Amino acid sequence: MTSTQSMNPTRDDFAAMLDQSFSSRGMIEGRVVPATVVAIENDFVVVDIGLKTEGRIAMREFITDDGAGAPKVGDIVEVYLDRIENALGDAVLSREKARREEAWTRLEKNFAAGEAVMGALVGRVKGGFTVELGGANAFLPGSQVDIRPVRDVGPLMNITQPFAILKMDRQRGNIVVSRRAVLEESRASERAEIVGNLKEGEVRDGVVKNITDYGAFVDLGGIDGLLHVTDMSWKRISHPSQVLNVGDTVKVQIVKINPDTQRISLGMKQLLTDPWDAVDAKYPVGAKFTGRVTNITDYGAFVELEAGVEGLVHVSEMSWTKKNLHPSKILSTSQEVDVQVIDVDGEKRRISLGIKQVQANPWDAFLSAHPVGSIIEGEIKNITEFGLFVGLSPELDGMVHLSDIAWDAQGEEALARYNKGDMVKAKVLDIDADKERISLGMKQVQSDPMGDADFRKGQIVTVEVLDVATGGIEVAFGEGNALRSFIRKSDLSRDRSEQRADRFAVGDRIDAMVTSFEKGSRKVALSIKAMELKDEKEAIAQFGSSDSGASLGDILGAALKEKNKP
Repeated sequence: MTSTQSMNPTRDDFAAMLDQSFSSRGMIEGRVVPATVVAIENDFVVVDIGLKTEGRIAMREFITDDGAGAPKVGDIVEVYLDRIENALGDAVLSREKARREEAWTRLEKNFAAGEAVMGALVGRVKGGFTVELGGANAFLPGSQVDIRPVRDVGPLMNITQPFAILKMDRQRGNIVVSRRAVLEESRASERAEIVGNLKEGEVRDGVVKNITDYGAFVDLGGIDGLLHVTDMSWKRISHPSQVLNVGDTVKVQIVKINPDTQRISLGMKQLLTDPWDAVDAKYPVGAKFTGRVTNITDYGAFVELEAGVEGLVHVSEMSWTKKNLHPSKILSTSQEVDVQVIDVDGEKRRISLGIKQVQANPWDAFLSAHPVGSIIEGEIKNITEFGLFVGLSPELDGMVHLSDIAWDAQGEEALARYNKGDMVKAKVLDIDADKERISLGMKQVQSDPMGDADFRKGQIVTVEVLDVATGGIEVAFGEGNALRSFIRKSDLSRDRSEQRADRFAVGDRIDAMVTSFEKGSRKVALSIKAMELKDEKEAIAQFGSSDSGASLGDILGAALKEKNKP
């Protein structure tokens, strides 16, 4: 190769140089690179990034750089190389993008280390705020501004303060931060220090900060404790506002400290004498007191005997007679009542009381005035399918069972004779005060028609037809027709063709034979058929038999003539 060839590059040499230029350009485009300030022309800063390439950047991008002033010729600055127009053209550069890249790199390190970053609220957006983090913008959700909802964020705007990074996505350019997380962490640290200085049983002064339905939150000087409504007073309190108001200064005792949750339970009643001390001696069983109804439930009512001491009156102990009523139908809140102590358990803090025990027992009074066997008179209060209820006093009713209404009627027939409001007489059959039952009998005040009756088997009686049915006839007989019997169809005649109930009519009077008489079960069985067979047998015995040539008609005719002779 001649010297001339070595000094004059060939076409291949130019191609290699061009490839090297583009290769170098590809390595640095889209990155932050160092640049040297070579000139300042009006509102632009001219910088050299090497590779024989210069670029122009607006002066305002430097002036806004954390308040720094304009750069000077010769200064080395970080710039972002967006692209190179061509091998000999100007480069497209940005100081602002360089600052943003620097900020992202710094913030990613903070995020990875779990460190808080400094920033300032600079504007509002939908759902939250924009936070400037020294070159990068982040989103602060409204729920992450403070521990409690903030109505006015004006005082927080444009103030540099710490934020916690919740999420970062460099590709999308999204950063989500939280001011609340920093406050909670700081608060937790302070809370742990304060809790460490507190002891259970310690008495402190506090200020009521908030009142809820279940208690009040008391500030103990940097940390809140819960004063539950049940720990405010020994007596029953329906709502904390009855005792406290927001802003009140109160003396409380630290009842319990939970080291895991750092929750503090407070008490006021613990600083007072427990009224349940020696309650067994103060309220002995059987003693009578006057109290005030404080609460009514489905199963009874609570009665306050003194401040902090309440007893339960079970619904079964409220009245001797009102057993199926709700307690609110018997008592009302704040009502003054007389009670008797039934049971006391100081350890379990329970007292059982009774109201009916201080009242006269109407069952004892009734039994004294109306012993078993006495006759009473009362009004029918109710009629049921199993009997009548008769009013005996304003509080007591007695029941007349179906079987004890009448001697000559049973079931619906007996009930049909009476109406609600009728005055009736009855005998007291039984009194069960424990089960609260009084059994009465109405038929017992009348003479028993069966009592004096004396029927024998085979006796002929005259009966009156009361009812004609398909299966036979119902008849009445005895003195005053007080006795009842039913003659079955098969007993209506000796002849099968005559065993028809329709042969008879209501009111007919006929003769029948007593075939069975059971005084104990009050049953009398009658039969017309048996009577006819008996008459036939007697006639044959006296006037001959059909076998001797006489017809049955002749024999019975002769028997009847003989029977009817004067």
